[in-house]
Amino acid sequence: MISRIDLRGDALPEGPALRDLLPRADFDVSAALEKVRPICEAVHHRGDAALIDFAEKFDGVRLESVRVPARALADALDGLDPAVRAALEESVRRARLVHRAQRRSTHTTQVVPGGSVTEKWVPVQRVGLYAPGGRSVYPSSVIMNAVPAQEAGVGSIALASPPQAEFGGLPHPTILAACALLGVDEVYAAGGATAVAMFAYGTESCPPANMVTGPGNIWVAAAKRYFTGRIGIDAEAGPTEIAILADSTADPVHVASDLISQAEHDPLAAAVLVTDSAELADAVEKELEPQVAATKHIEDRIVPALKGRQSAIVLVDGIEEGLRVVDAYGAEHLEIQTARAAEVADRVRNAGAVFIGPWAPVSLGDYAAGSNHVLPTGGCACHSSGLSVQSFLRGIHIVDYTREALAEVAHHVVTLAEAEDLPAHGAAVKARFGWKVPANK
Repeated sequence: MISRIDLRGDALPEGPALRDLLPRADFDVSAALEKVRPICEAVHHRGDAALIDFAEKFDGVRLESVRVPARALADALDGLDPAVRAALEESVRRARLVHRAQRRSTHTTQVVPGGSVTEKWVPVQRVGLYAPGGRSVYPSSVIMNAVPAQEAGVGSIALASPPQAEFGGLPHPTILAACALLGVDEVYAAGGATAVAMFAYGTESCPPANMVTGPGNIWVAAAKRYFTGRIGIDAEAGPTEIAILADSTADPVHVASDLISQAEHDPLAAAVLVTDSAELADAVEKELEPQVAATKHIEDRIVPALKGRQSAIVLVDGIEEGLRVVDAYGAEHLEIQTARAAEVADRVRNAGAVFIGPWAPVSLGDYAAGSNHVLPTGGCACHSSGLSVQSFLRGIHIVDYTREALAEVAHHVVTLAEAEDLPAHGAAVKARFGWKVPANK
């Protein structure tokens, strides 16, 4: 059901050579880019009419309006299963605790007497959040996007999710209920690239946003790339990933269940076990069969994901080698199920989120750990972070110097300007002192 890659015995290669040995899904955003271009431009030129036409084409429903009525949000929250509401409320509470602690404060550095630089953190003015609505419904993604934006102090927050023919063209009612619970009252029935284009360009019903965040399929990723530079984005999210670094102390039942938990997202989802224990590898393979048979989404998601080129059991000589492998892989989610798991986890450099030991499965992080589940995929954890309050903030430097403080450093500024053959830069300083720069003290 899952392939093996044996990296034992030989010295592991460095850098890209090691990454090339590891499993990864095919996810060609460049190819998708050309297909979303006409969609995005149609929204640009035709606004809401294009959104309505694309909803009929892609989602099988003819909308009367793209904006979701306030009454529909209230009705969705009123009709929400009490147990689901309680779970969402607890997820929100924990997420707020973690993200509130990420807030940054203004800080002033006194560089010299009379010269200071203040760093002020300012939230973006308006963000568009995206909650997928394809194979599954993700109210948890509403929380993971909205909470950090709210805690950052973003003043205008809108959310889009695909229209559902089953619900009369509205997004899924659980999505709407989560929005109502969070106080997000500007919601649109728009999916995929059309939603990103709506936020990027604006339409008759939706003002343009400064930034778009949230997970989605390849069309969402391609649209984000198309608009990079016009709007800020969180990431071009690819298929979800789990990597598990485990030794002989790991429970194969836990490991197998965690691999399956990510595989059920999508046929392109990646499930990777890195272990120095052949016995554990054998036990996990045996455990996969009955666990897969006992769950849902077997043939359309789980089996293709586990059998796909993006999933594998990777055998290594030891945990040291395993750490090198998981750092080269840069997983969206990384579980450490080894002896002294916290010590091993502390040495990880590249991961979207790290889950320590048998009692911190990725599923906990997806819903109720307090951490954010919008994380870098496709190896991007080597240079990017998951969604946080910082994602919605901009740092602005405020420079405040007196005449005396500028005079003290003026000769250095002029020297560097002349070294770069930019004499007007130096002249801008000289002009303040009657074209005669004070001598170096």
